[in-house]
Amino acid sequence: MTTSATARRLRGFTGAGYDKGRGLLTQALWFAVLNLFFVKWWFPPRLRPAVLRAFGARVGDRVLIRHRVRVQWPWKLTIGDDVWVGEDAWLITLEPITIGHDVCVSQGAVLCTGSHQRRSPTFEFDNGPIRLEPGAWVAARAMVLRGVTVGAGAVVGAGAVAHRDVPAGAVHTTGGAR
Repeated sequence: MTTSATARRLRGFTGAGYDKGRGLLTQALWFAVLNLFFVKWWFPPRLRPAVLRAFGARVGDRVLIRHRVRVQWPWKLTIGDDVWVGEDAWLITLEPITIGHDVCVSQGAVLCTGSHQRRSPTFEFDNGPIRLEPGAWVAARAMVLRGVTVGAGAVVGAGAVAHRDVPAGAVHTTGGAR
């Protein structure tokens, strides 16, 4: 089997098609709040949803967000009621992330809406939204990649990578779907 290698010319990267959704001042303010307060162990968990709302996120009731949770752009985040987000989770919202009600995103999990076109010499973006439907569970250190929907009641097991949709009720582990 032959493969053709793409010669990378990253200097030509344009970032075409990616819109951060807010101006530089809002971005800078969010990064200051995120790093000086939001992620800290001493910052009260009951205030984290309010802070996200202040930056444009839509956050439901009874949402628990533990410390060291990072959110790239809160204005691209929607969280339903009764959601738990564990320590060290990272929500990379280059595109929207929608989290339904009664969802658990466990410790160290990553929801990453960004990627790159591997065949593009300038490595242009290939981003897509993520949707976690009601009752889904993304277990510890699992990763959900761009464009993926995790169906209602589905599980992405500890350490697994969901690179395509996980059907409702399915369990996706490091060995694949079960």
